Amino acid sequence: MLNHLCRHVWSRAIPFPKISGMQLSNFSSLPETHEMLRKTCRDFADAELKPIASKIDKEHLYPHKQIELMGALGLMGIAVPEEFGGAGLDYLAYSVALEEISRGCASAGVIMSVNNSLYSGPIDKFGTAEQKNQFLPTFMTGHKVGCFALSEPGNGSDAGAASTVAVDRGSDYCLTGTKAWITNGYEAEAAVVFATTDKSKKHQGISAFIVPKPCDGLSLGKKEDKLGIRGSSTVNLIFDDCPVPRANLLGEPGMGFKIAMMTLDAGRIGIASQALGIAQAAFECALDYADKRQAFGAPILKLQSIQNKIAEMALRIESARLLTHRAAALKDEGKPYTKEAAMAKLHASETATYVSHQAIQVLGGMGYVSDMPAERHYRDARITEIYEGTSEIQRLVIANAVIKEFKSMVM
Repeated sequence: MLNHLCRHVWSRAIPFPKISGMQLSNFSSLPETHEMLRKTCRDFADAELKPIASKIDKEHLYPHKQIELMGALGLMGIAVPEEFGGAGLDYLAYSVALEEISRGCASAGVIMSVNNSLYSGPIDKFGTAEQKNQFLPTFMTGHKVGCFALSEPGNGSDAGAASTVAVDRGSDYCLTGTKAWITNGYEAEAAVVFATTDKSKKHQGISAFIVPKPCDGLSLGKKEDKLGIRGSSTVNLIFDDCPVPRANLLGEPGMGFKIAMMTLDAGRIGIASQALGIAQAAFECALDYADKRQAFGAPILKLQSIQNKIAEMALRIESARLLTHRAAALKDEGKPYTKEAAMAKLHASETATYVSHQAIQVLGGMGYVSDMPAERHYRDARITEIYEGTSEIQRLVIANAVIKEFKSMVM
């Protein structure tokens, strides 16, 4: 039934609406097909992800079966064109789907996000036809996933200070260095890797490469033992004279920094959507408990102090959702969206932390034990304020954009 519904939503019999003539950045409700997609993903999350989310978290298990099912539904390459195995939908569809998947399991959500935004995104935008044919179709199925290797042990937010080097040897490049905090790094069968090819040009001397895994000269560090999203692996990629064919250079030499920044803009919409899913899951947990928990002869949901918390949680979630959908719609319309993506990521991630914190408060002692999912949502939420640009970096991005807009108006 679920497969049938997805095929129904995404079949050519019901053409997916293009954005032309429709200013979705100002919309008040989702198009009908996006709502159908949301319901499909919610049903899938309820049936396949929520029941196993606790086990995945406690045992640090990669959800192989569920990721493959997500691939079968078209969720591992939503915005990738159909000719390369993707669903050929827009970024708003991606945001809607990712929120619902993350509501079911935050680990599955970040695996999906990295494969869509950080791995497939730059290859689809900057790759040659040969690169797309080699490194996209099999990664759309869920049987393979990719990763994105930008951060290093000493330069998390300073993306222009890449110490990993790629030496041009004519027919190939030789990579040496370490990439840190790589989500999907253990399971991934290919990585988009950034390395310095010309130190004299600083950030303009960084290039991007597609590196298949496993390969000679590439080894993995230990799996990090993390606070949350524990079904997703995080490892170092260690390059030691790792040969990469010249044909695997993504874009032109020196384009790496531009590729990374454009990729992160889109990726922030994904993390905002993941954060929304976590916030929504925590919110629903709090509502359900407050409706059932009796105190003073009535459900605590009727207490004004609890209602105040519910109202604030609902307000923050809805405002973050509107910011996220607006950023996705601007991207789909081909308009600038860097500031809006940063706003969405900042507000949604801080909302996830706030809502999951308040959910534990509503549950009281039950929120602090692992019998209830509230404590897992709290742990999962925290990383959304850190990866793909910390909250501090988002504020810098927003401020720089606002100042630039202001100066353009007064000049």
